[in-house]
Amino acid sequence: MRHRNVRGRISYTSTKPEWQGRERGREWFNFSHHADGSVVMSAQCEIEEPDPTVLRNVTYHIGPGMVPQNLLVHLTVGDEFLGSGWMRHDAAAGTLSCESYGPSIGRNSELREDVGAFDGFGTHPIAGDGFLTRIMDVSKGPHRRRLRVFLPSPDHRGATPPQLAEVFITLEYVGEAEKTVAAGTFACRHFRFVDDSGDGMGGKTHPDYDMWVTADADSVFVYGAIDGYMMNRYELVELER
Repeated sequence: MRHRNVRGRISYTSTKPEWQGRERGREWFNFSHHADGSVVMSAQCEIEEPDPTVLRNVTYHIGPGMVPQNLLVHLTVGDEFLGSGWMRHDAAAGTLSCESYGPSIGRNSELREDVGAFDGFGTHPIAGDGFLTRIMDVSKGPHRRRLRVFLPSPDHRGATPPQLAEVFITLEYVGEAEKTVAAGTFACRHFRFVDDSGDGMGGKTHPDYDMWVTADADSVFVYGAIDGYMMNRYELVELER
């Protein structure tokens, strides 16, 4: 086999008083790095708080040069099937399509032509957030870049049936920092997502989202913090590569 795997587990916690010291969810992820520069990310995410619970399974193919190729997602909310879908980006044709199904939306088929370049699919797994930071040119030093992404759900937990949602969000490179978590101590880059889109992502402004990601080509998510109404924390607890 010529590909190389990077896999691990992220623990979801909270600073809410009623959840202090307890795990409110978890995520298992795997990145398969191929010889041509393409990467396939797979992830399973479990969110227990807040209700209703969310179970998400995702497979995301990223082509050479971080060009998004296709995304497959399956969602269960409150232990009931919510929807599944497949999104495909044809960069040569300039099209973006989505085929999905959910009990509340029925069969959904979408095609956007002349979609132009965009920065990636917003997959909702935390590991994917960290990997997206690869598009930042850190040689410029601390700076901001406005991202154009397409999500299967604009909901902040990704808990709606898969449909194309275009979102603009700002990613800031803050600087270098070492971070110690359960999986070890890592040389990291500190990034921050800032929702300055005016109407907010999905109609609700997302609180600032700070992330620490390994300062290497793998861009492994190490730690994350979101305050505001969410008060979430994310920590890498296992890593194999």
